[in-house]
Amino acid sequence: MAVVLEGGCRVSQMREGDRLTNGTLRIWNRIGRATGAQAISLRVMEFAPGLSPALRNDDSDEILYLLDAGSESGNAVPNEVSTARVSGWVNLLIDGQSFRVGPDTGIYLRPGETFAVDNPGPDPVTFVSAQCPDADLPPQFVSHPTRLAGTRRSPMVRLADRPAQPTADRWYRILVDDEIGSKQVTQFVGSIPPGRAPDHFHSYEEVLFILRGAGRIWAGETNTPISPGSCIYLPKGLVHCVENTGAGELRLLGVFYPAGSPSVRYDA
Repeated sequence: MAVVLEGGCRVSQMREGDRLTNGTLRIWNRIGRATGAQAISLRVMEFAPGLSPALRNDDSDEILYLLDAGSESGNAVPNEVSTARVSGWVNLLIDGQSFRVGPDTGIYLRPGETFAVDNPGPDPVTFVSAQCPDADLPPQFVSHPTRLAGTRRSPMVRLADRPAQPTADRWYRILVDDEIGSKQVTQFVGSIPPGRAPDHFHSYEEVLFILRGAGRIWAGETNTPISPGSCIYLPKGLVHCVENTGAGELRLLGVFYPAGSPSVRYDA
């Protein structure tokens, strides 16, 4: 069951509650206008083997991240993705053009683009999706398009290919921003060492997805445990911090709107 902390911070697990199923696709809506967000969403999308239905989002930037299979259990190995690996690699179809995508990859979809996933199997794969601004509409399923004329610039950024940006005793790696085409949204992966950082706030609305490790999310004077698969909503201006209560790294996926730098924060 979702936990709501001080100031509207909301924490839930990735497969809690109702889901929408269509063909090989299952969707869990975690965060959006319906749960109190102003302009950002987060949903979990699981694709079983086979060709999925096609979806289109007409009005928003959509940012995807293909999880490593170990992310849900906390056993993912940082930055080690083998091109020889079969399970976890899929073909992402964007307006009929195919892109080979491996785990720990960020993907930018422009408004109006149609996408589908062709998963060769043998296992399901999971994407974390954020839309900005959130249209608060059901998924729009459409017919599979034939390949359009021209070649779409690669929409993908692998985590292993991005440089680490140090900030104090932690680091972050930006995946999706204006460099890949999204002027509205920033997607990053961050690493937090054991301990609790000072409370702070941001001038943007943010969603977090815990990839590995264990800890607590603090909102004001309230807190709740977090672990791999936790989905967190942070309203703009909310004083918060992520505490790593484990002995190793806590790693998280973050998306925020409007776009900017993860290093910009304001002390409480």
